Amino acid sequence: MTSYTVILDACVMYPAPLRSYLMYLSNTGLFRARWTEQIHDEWIRNLIKNNPDADLGRLERTKQLMNAHVPDCLVEGYESLVDGLTLPDVDDRHVVAAAIKGRAESIITFNLKDFPTTELDPLGLSAIHPDEFLCDMFELDSSACVKAA
Repeated sequence: MTSYTVILDACVMYPAPLRSYLMYLSNTGLFRARWTEQIHDEWIRNLIKNNPDADLGRLERTKQLMNAHVPDCLVEGYESLVDGLTLPDVDDRHVVAAAIKGRAESIITFNLKDFPTTELDPLGLSAIHPDEFLCDMFELDSSACVKAA
């Protein structure tokens, strides 16, 4: 398994097709996907808010399956790092704290403006749009990407 570790932001876990594809792809060994319970809570809360008819029980089951089938995915013990971080959106500090604690190299997010390089570079982190990330994965191993689809 690769040591290239990423934190998946809530915004990339929100859309079911992308979430599912990233889960399958992470199990190919191309990268190690990680997240926190707080990230889970965020995507589920936003999905329920925007889709009141969504079944919370099914979403909780999805969360449980993700946690069970992606090895060592949950990052814990990052909370003490949050207050020492500076970001344009203070509500995103937990994502960077999880990346630090989880020894990630990158944060996969649609919200690149909320994770500026001026703040991430000194921490040895980068923020990558999921489209760019998936193109990079395809260049590394197109066969694994096709099989995961």
